[in-house]
Amino acid sequence: MKKWLQFILIALISIITLAACSSNESSKEAEADDGDDKSSSADGETYKVGATQIVEHPSLDEAYKGFQDALKDADLDVEYDFQSAQGDQNNVSTIAKNFVADDVDLIFGNSTPSALGALQATSDIPIVFTSVTDAVEAGLVDSMDEAGENITGVLDLHPDSIEKTVEFIDKYFEGANVGLIYNAGEQNSVTQIEAVEKAVEGTSLSTSERTVANSSEVQQAATTLVGKADVFYIVTDNTVVSALDSVVGVAKEQGIPLMVGEPDSLARGGFATYGIDYHSIGYRSGEMAAEILAGEKTTKDFPVEHPEDIQLFINKQAAEEQGIDWNDEWDELAEFVEPEE
Repeated sequence: MKKWLQFILIALISIITLAACSSNESSKEAEADDGDDKSSSADGETYKVGATQIVEHPSLDEAYKGFQDALKDADLDVEYDFQSAQGDQNNVSTIAKNFVADDVDLIFGNSTPSALGALQATSDIPIVFTSVTDAVEAGLVDSMDEAGENITGVLDLHPDSIEKTVEFIDKYFEGANVGLIYNAGEQNSVTQIEAVEKAVEGTSLSTSERTVANSSEVQQAATTLVGKADVFYIVTDNTVVSALDSVVGVAKEQGIPLMVGEPDSLARGGFATYGIDYHSIGYRSGEMAAEILAGEKTTKDFPVEHPEDIQLFINKQAAEEQGIDWNDEWDELAEFVEPEE
């Protein structure tokens, strides 16, 4: 009987030992699997981006689309939280603070007010902007040669665009009074208007200005310029551009050529611009964001950039509707924009 008990005891010990070894091996395999999962998770990380713009209009919308396209082309998995301030400055700060509270990985500030709101809300989360005219004057960075501690981006104004637009007006509408409508509360716009005034010096042109506080005042501002302005020039002012149809209506009714600041406003009824493609500046800012999110670079590695190219764009239909005598030189100089249907 003792021998049988001894045999059973030996058998039980063997079984327990084998089970322990098996458990050990399973544990090692599990650890190895965990390591693989972690590697896979890192490769397929999802990033959260807070995207904000002061208002929704075609130019800003196109810049946002370019930004998204760049991140998609970089094969990054991104979740977007898009917030428009609806033209209300009070909303800008709230949106930025919400992004910080949500601990987003990056903020895309699509306009000067939006970029400023983000910078005031955080010094830790990287910020990439575009649709900003003068980043230094706006206080986003100290100089064009060096990015901020957590902010960089791409401007929407080529250094030569306003000067070339004024030269175009001076050449083909000699002696004209140029009507300017803008929101004096947008630093982006003040900078451009100052540049227009400087470019007008020494030409045959003069200017008349009207300021607005919101989009509902734009039509009245345009109407008060009738009889004084020979040409309208609407710079990339977010308030005015969001209500551009009001200016287009006055331009058609009164036969006043409407110069604008970017090609998207041409499709809505503007006549001509020396402008840039907003999709391209959005795309470039998205390329910056992709490298920042992937940990390859930081905002400090990207000095603020100007758009690469400008081009004369003309809407032929708008020229006809605004009673503009066609100049054959424009056939060679311009790229033509089709109006929106």
